[in-house]
Amino acid sequence: MLTVKNKQSSRREFLSTNCSALAGLALLGSMPSNAFAAGASDRIKVGIVGVGGRGRGAVSECLQADPAVQLWAIGELFQDRLNRARDSYAGNERTKVPNERCFAGFDSYKKVIDSGVDIVLLTTPPNFRPAHMEYAIEKGVHIFAEKPIAVDVVGARKVLALGELATKKKISIVAGTQRRHQASYLERIKRIHAGEIGEIVGGQCYAVFPWERGLGARPDGMSEMEFQIRRWGNFLWLYGDIIVEQHVHNLDIINWAIGSPPVKAFGMGGRQKGTGGNIWDHFAVEYEYANGARVSSFTRHVANSSSRFSERIVGTKGIADTRGIFNGANLRSPAIDAVNPYVQEHIDLIQAVRNRKPVNDTRAIAEATLTAILGRVSSYTGKEVSYKWLLEASKEDLSPAVLDLTAPPPDHKVAVPGVTKLV
Repeated sequence: MLTVKNKQSSRREFLSTNCSALAGLALLGSMPSNAFAAGASDRIKVGIVGVGGRGRGAVSECLQADPAVQLWAIGELFQDRLNRARDSYAGNERTKVPNERCFAGFDSYKKVIDSGVDIVLLTTPPNFRPAHMEYAIEKGVHIFAEKPIAVDVVGARKVLALGELATKKKISIVAGTQRRHQASYLERIKRIHAGEIGEIVGGQCYAVFPWERGLGARPDGMSEMEFQIRRWGNFLWLYGDIIVEQHVHNLDIINWAIGSPPVKAFGMGGRQKGTGGNIWDHFAVEYEYANGARVSSFTRHVANSSSRFSERIVGTKGIADTRGIFNGANLRSPAIDAVNPYVQEHIDLIQAVRNRKPVNDTRAIAEATLTAILGRVSSYTGKEVSYKWLLEASKEDLSPAVLDLTAPPPDHKVAVPGVTKLV
């Protein structure tokens, strides 16, 4: 279990502190040597859309997953970020991308997908994920989609439908919920499903960070739309708030253990420090599941505070702590996760495509995203909200009317419980 200790804790940090585990990548030699796609060579052409810190991390992990991976195309909204990424990759033959396959602008994702890639890594702010996934599926390109897969109900509902289409078209989709591909988590969830802790009656999950997001002043000459996208972690329409963008990991584990999303949520929270943008800095939500189990969910990002990133599942016969404790025994083994889970998810995606045995994480990540949105909607409005209503009746759409750097961004006010309305 990766415990987040500060703002810099990331997939890249996991790699740098677990170099010995990467020796396990030698097992890739046992991967199938058949052509990656019918009539193609073993080279795996990968495109990246969004080359911020998460995008660069995904490229690194995908390269480690298989020696045949070739960075083929780069897409990024902003030309300056595109240039930096292209130049940083120029010294390596596996990542050197010619100018004609480097694309800037809102439509850069289409150009990357149309460039002949086998797999596209979608790592932009999550508001854009549904549209990018839709185009990739339309074009028959396999997908790595960073979590969450949407920031609002309309987007998540669309992705659920896209997942069904991908299944029909035999397109593989792996989401950035890496614990679904982590050996130790797979083992413990299997034991939970086998009934070792009895019927699940409750639990707790946490995404509590000792950092907060600064905003700063908008530079002269920069439009408000560009400013918000460059500072996307401060704005609801791009970020979904911390309960969606970060806590989705922990909520996914709870749904996985119980076997379904919750039936309703009762939440609260607020904004104590107001460091910019229109997001909150803390949430506390009680989720109720179909069997009556209640799970307490806590998320916060406040500087100089304690941190916790974990899940605890309570059954009638015992307790499972997904960090490694199971019925009082420590089951965490350093050897079991010999391959970094952030790399393993890319291994699983590549193997699925090589073997023509599609994998599809879409439903699980869509339900986890909707679970997080459910908690946010309940907290923002002060109302108890059902998952059924959210999925079937909500019209929540946080996207701007026009997606252009010269257009105004959405004017979302900071939510006030009892005043903010259900949509």
